[in-house]
Amino acid sequence: MGPLIPNGVIPAEWDSIIAILIGIVFGFVLEASGFSSSRKLAGVFYGYDFAVLKVFFTAALVSLIGMYYMDYLGYVDITQMYVHPTYLWGAIVGGVIMGAGFVAGGFCPGTSLCAVAIGKIDAIVYVVGIMIGVFIFSELYFLFQPIYEGSFMGNVTLVDSFGVNPYWFIFIFTIVGILLFAISDKIRAKVKKIFY
Repeated sequence: MGPLIPNGVIPAEWDSIIAILIGIVFGFVLEASGFSSSRKLAGVFYGYDFAVLKVFFTAALVSLIGMYYMDYLGYVDITQMYVHPTYLWGAIVGGVIMGAGFVAGGFCPGTSLCAVAIGKIDAIVYVVGIMIGVFIFSELYFLFQPIYEGSFMGNVTLVDSFGVNPYWFIFIFTIVGILLFAISDKIRAKVKKIFY
């Protein structure tokens, strides 16, 4: 019954080692997929490349289906899964800032580190910008704290928010994913005709 470390299936000492191994594999997959290229990543905003949308949406969908299927089979107890607490205004403001940084720099924090690992100058500048932002946030935290900790909603999920059966939510999420993929392919085909 999972999770594996809290239930003693894997010793707690392996926690950091497993995290490092997952990080290395994740970085390798990002680089192999071309996600260390800011041009490829920014393509989703300009309509010429939707690989980012497709990969991350597929990852979310596969993990969601996988977790609930493992719960159904009795290998995982979904009620034991950690759900990060929701601070609504902090999430909205943080999302806007990260989105603006993504559009302006062409990277998200994870992909920027992947690009730094292979020596891309634009990614190095981007990561330096992230560090400056983290420093400013930490030094002026007393100013940002009301927003950061405001509108606490607890450990809620979309299933909780919509009040639907999780299996219906997974079904609807899958349909939305298929529709998004089809729409993104049509947009890409139109943009390709205009620019190529």
